[in-house]
Amino acid sequence: MTNTQANTRIPDARPKPSGAAPPRPAPRASARDRGVRLLATLFLAPTIVGIVVFTVVPIVGSVVLSLFHWNVIDDPSFAGAANYREVFTDSTVLVSFGNTLVFMVLAVALQLLIALTLALAVNGRMPVWLRSVFRSAFFFPLVLSAASISVVMKYLFNQDFGVVNWLLGLVGIAPVPWLTSENAAMATVILVYVWQQFGFSFLLFVGGLNNIPREIHEAASLDGATGLRKHLNVTLPLLSPTLLVASVVGIINALQVFEQPYVLTNGGPGDATRTVVMVIYESAFEQLRFGTASAVGVLLFVLIMAVTAVQFRLSRRFVHYQ
Repeated sequence: MTNTQANTRIPDARPKPSGAAPPRPAPRASARDRGVRLLATLFLAPTIVGIVVFTVVPIVGSVVLSLFHWNVIDDPSFAGAANYREVFTDSTVLVSFGNTLVFMVLAVALQLLIALTLALAVNGRMPVWLRSVFRSAFFFPLVLSAASISVVMKYLFNQDFGVVNWLLGLVGIAPVPWLTSENAAMATVILVYVWQQFGFSFLLFVGGLNNIPREIHEAASLDGATGLRKHLNVTLPLLSPTLLVASVVGIINALQVFEQPYVLTNGGPGDATRTVVMVIYESAFEQLRFGTASAVGVLLFVLIMAVTAVQFRLSRRFVHYQ
């Protein structure tokens, strides 16, 4: 055998094991899995269709309509940004935005304060049946119509024959122009709104307080935290996620307030209680300026989205999750 033949190696014909097994094909969905997916799609379809038809389409339609002049009778005519220029130069619209922002700040702050205070009180030591009575009583105004409540409150706060002024007269206080004075009118609208709306925040806070472990409160008590100090340092940080939800929902609802100022004061005296949604209603259904009304609605939508985005941005610093 020569050196060349000796150094020549015969290749091994046996298959070499590979380092990793080839990927297995994905299992095909069984008939049961396909049935579950189809059933889930059928259950979700009404909600998706409802959101598209009653939310997405109106939003897109409002944006498009804000670029036109239309009074329902004549054909729409393209206006471009004319409606937006008209909105920014209309003093009534600007005043309504200012009134709405003032209403939002005062109403939401008062609503959250009352709801949280009552939730802490109800969550204290009391019989279960009494706690249920308070929950039902505080939530009951929320299920009533805002317009019907406003009609009743309009009679109660009437300056001449209202029950509120009659009670004040019993203690020697002169009649208060609740609905005809600029400052008193806004305060009255806020009180009526908060009286009806605080029940929702109240239930949220009650649920949030029940989710806080009792051991944390006991540990805080052992460390010497009592009363207001314990609520500020222990309860509020743990309740911050619930507070975020309540504030977001409360601000969105407050920016869209309509029934209370419309029924109680009709936006008066003057424009003292006129809100953005009232301007949208008057522009569209009283003046037949649907393009202008749509432009105001688009600006209100942008304002709501901006305020909500700021809230969620700030929540990264002030909201604490367990």
